[in-house]
Amino acid sequence: MKKQLKGILLGAIAGIIDVIPMIFMKLTWDANISAFSMWVVIGFLLSSIELKINGILKGILISFLVLLPSAIIIGWSDPMSLLPIVIMTAILGALLGFAVTKLKR
Repeated sequence: MKKQLKGILLGAIAGIIDVIPMIFMKLTWDANISAFSMWVVIGFLLSSIELKINGILKGILISFLVLLPSAIIIGWSDPMSLLPIVIMTAILGALLGFAVTKLKR
């Protein structure tokens, strides 16, 4: 359970990093809470799932898999809004995957 707690905490940090620009952009609180909770879940999953791949790639893969259902809904009405979401997901997913892998040992 210790490794999952580390994953959750690291996910919360990633969530805060993701939500800060969203607050400045004055996005709705449901979008902020959704983004934050997504990163907490990703942190948990990264610390729990065993894949024999590089931690950075694992972070990116899990992050995009978790994002996929929301991305379909978001992109359906405004495909261009997915660009910053995809960029942040790739960056934070890679960083979170790296951090979870390093702290998991």
